Amino acid sequence: ATVITNLLSAVPYVGDALVQWIWGGFSVDNATLTRFFAFHFLLPFVVTAMMILHLLFLHETGSNNPIGLNSDADKIPFHPYFIYKDLLGFVVMLLLLMTLALFSPNLLGDPENFTPANPLVTPPHIKPEWYFLFAYAILRSIPNKLGGVLALLFSILVLMLVPLLHTSKLRGLTFRP
Repeated sequence: ATVITNLLSAVPYVGDALVQWIWGGFSVDNATLTRFFAFHFLLPFVVTAMMILHLLFLHETGSNNPIGLNSDADKIPFHPYFIYKDLLGFVVMLLLLMTLALFSPNLLGDPENFTPANPLVTPPHIKPEWYFLFAYAILRSIPNKLGGVLALLFSILVLMLVPLLHTSKLRGLTFRP
């Protein structure tokens, strides 16, 4: 909770107040952890709901194709074909999960979870993740805190420019010589 929210402290004038507002006080407390846990618990359900809406609209309206023609001929009804297929897969996976959870709940567990917590020592299995290496490199290479945070932010936002670089009328490379 502290590492990511402390990036906001680089905002001039209001950074520290912003961090305290997000934390709900001067330090990470029980209310902060409860708020962050609720956010991290609810977010996957919101993403799943958006994914289901996306699939339903995709089956209703169709999708783009390389030459931009209407795709009505390619559409098939969502019900019954996909409902039964997805329902069968869901039931099989749910049965496997319930079998695992009810008959051997500790099979996939980590023995580190049974070690009593010590708030003064970081556990040895906590290591930086490989997919954050670019962020570490950017933040370490720029000595100014605000400059490092802005460089990190723009390194992520530059990926949003990629779709804008494609200006052709055709939507793919298939029909180009």
